[in-house]
Amino acid sequence: MANHKSAIKRNKQSAARAARNNHVRTTMRTFVKQVRTAVANGEREIARVALAKAVPYIDKAAAKGIIHKATASRKISRLNKLVNTLA
Repeated sequence: MANHKSAIKRNKQSAARAARNNHVRTTMRTFVKQVRTAVANGEREIARVALAKAVPYIDKAAAKGIIHKATASRKISRLNKLVNTLA
């Protein structure tokens, strides 16, 4: 339990940042899942549209430090490779 005014503020800030990070992370995972399900169903155009939405969001998560930039690069590369298998 925080006893000092500054510690109470830090707890509030930490909770707000954690909530924001969780939102961005789960939204990113949803976009990735949309790409994967479209590929699994063989829907090429839907997969491309989903990929176009997922890539900038993954980049944004990496820029904010929510995921590592190498992880973002790897995710984007694997998703592109997956969508290209439909072509």
